[in-house]
Amino acid sequence: MTNSIPDYIIVGAGSAGCALANRLTEDSTVKVLLLEAGGPDKMRKIQIPAAFQKLFKTQCDWAYETEELEHMNRRRMYWPRGRVLGGSSSINAMVYSRANRSDHDRFSELGVEGWGYDDILPYYKKSENNERGPSEFHGVGGELNVADLRCVNPLTHRFIEAAQGAGLKYNRDFNGASQEGVGYLQVTQKEGKRHSAAAAFLKPALSRPNLTVKTGAHVLRLLFDKNKVVGVEFVQDGKTERARVNREVILSSGAINSPQTLMLSGLGPADHLRAMDIPVVADLPCVGQNLMDHLLIGVEYECREPIGLHRADNIKNILNYFLFKKGPLTSNVAEAAAFLKTDPSRTAPNIELVFAPVFYMDNGFGNPDLHGFSIGVALQKPESRGHVKLKSKDPFVAPAIQPNYLSK
Repeated sequence: MTNSIPDYIIVGAGSAGCALANRLTEDSTVKVLLLEAGGPDKMRKIQIPAAFQKLFKTQCDWAYETEELEHMNRRRMYWPRGRVLGGSSSINAMVYSRANRSDHDRFSELGVEGWGYDDILPYYKKSENNERGPSEFHGVGGELNVADLRCVNPLTHRFIEAAQGAGLKYNRDFNGASQEGVGYLQVTQKEGKRHSAAAAFLKPALSRPNLTVKTGAHVLRLLFDKNKVVGVEFVQDGKTERARVNREVILSSGAINSPQTLMLSGLGPADHLRAMDIPVVADLPCVGQNLMDHLLIGVEYECREPIGLHRADNIKNILNYFLFKKGPLTSNVAEAAAFLKTDPSRTAPNIELVFAPVFYMDNGFGNPDLHGFSIGVALQKPESRGHVKLKSKDPFVAPAIQPNYLSK
């Protein structure tokens, strides 16, 4: 793209930003500038599925931490968030899991047009290339590759059998007619490698002359002409720059960075902005509020046999991966799941059990040097509500993240 003013500026090259950059630049007359605070997705570990935990607290991760949690013995919790092309899709466990039908339909009930399940399903299918083939619920030919795991651990098979023995039905497709039951997870991988939003959506669009991507570009604030957003101010390579826009600035920086940028720009709760010595452009009390997160508690077991993923990064498995893209290193670690209802009268599952054939303690940082497996118990319908607030008017200071776990 030339130095002409872009039609759209997208802030954040995560899952949403990469998809938007692809879709918008399909129109050759539309110019797009995509700004990402992190760097290119060149680290080899990004592509190796089983290595995703080794990306935590690296240059690819914002490595956020919550405030003290009142209802969890005042502890603080680490929140990994992608700071790299592809965003969190470049550092996560690659599970392909859509929102439940009832979640989408709830949006419609609240008056949010176009977000009901029947409205959204065509877009899920359009963006998907499911290796199982096309169906009522899945598409082929889309940008994002969805696959079955190439290597499933024996412990994972045992988990599936045990869950069925406990009365859960087998479910081959959690993204199909029903979410309830136990089964193997599909993953966003292609030929044994991670298929992030950057790989799926952004890289095919990089050759388009109407797309410019800037990495290491940390957005400081939005720019205004009276009450209209007309561009952004950002820092790249230590230099402060400004970019104007013809049509829109699109914030796609996630649940933490998007409200942070809005508040730094003077859009948010007026009293909070004044306390931070930020001029108020618009008093918007809801900015940064209503933060929701799915609390997960890991239940860990030692395994009597050395058949899990512990020490899977041995020479044999490394060679098998780099030569053939096969073996345990193709695992996403979270290989299976079960969705269940604690009350049969519920319309949708409210608990997810995530199975990993390895210890996963303290996000993997506290694992003992032993063979084991984990079952993560995840709350699917949290009622607790939290917030994101500024700690400083300095854009490089992480905001205060308070999810208020277990407050309700």
